[in-house]
Amino acid sequence: MRKLSVEDGEEMVIALQNEITRSPESRYDNRLHGVLMVAKGMSCYDVSEILGHSPRTVEYWVKQFNNRGLASLLDRPRTGRPSRISDEIMDRIDQDLRKDPHDLGYRQNMWDGVLLSQHLRDHYGIDMGVRQCQNIFHILGFRLRRPRPMIAKGDREQKGNFKKTPRSDIF
Repeated sequence: MRKLSVEDGEEMVIALQNEITRSPESRYDNRLHGVLMVAKGMSCYDVSEILGHSPRTVEYWVKQFNNRGLASLLDRPRTGRPSRISDEIMDRIDQDLRKDPHDLGYRQNMWDGVLLSQHLRDHYGIDMGVRQCQNIFHILGFRLRRPRPMIAKGDREQKGNFKKTPRSDIF
């Protein structure tokens, strides 16, 4: 039989692991699979590599299962403040962030925490601090990119002389 593969394997692994963490049912299934693989003779290290968790986490699942059975693999109620942003609004924010701020009526060229905070207040009625808005960028997989200033019509040789580390193609 021919070996199968998944296109864009590394990216798909990340996408699949993210999907597993999205719902309590899929996290439970993931833990069940981890315990099943250990029961079939795999080491916690091998299972952790496959599932993307630490070996200690897999050991914890197995110990919990041995002590309290299947119920121990279910998610417990989580404490903490519930999110003010629903999944639906988060999807709409993701779509907004993929647009140019000019398209949404802002003067700024790039998204940042301050602009996102203003956008959430104006369009969704959500008052959120700049730091939390920066966290939203992280949650949605965006990263900060600052434009680098470039001197127009700069002389390559003068720039090379100015730099501390000389370029190999100039000398």
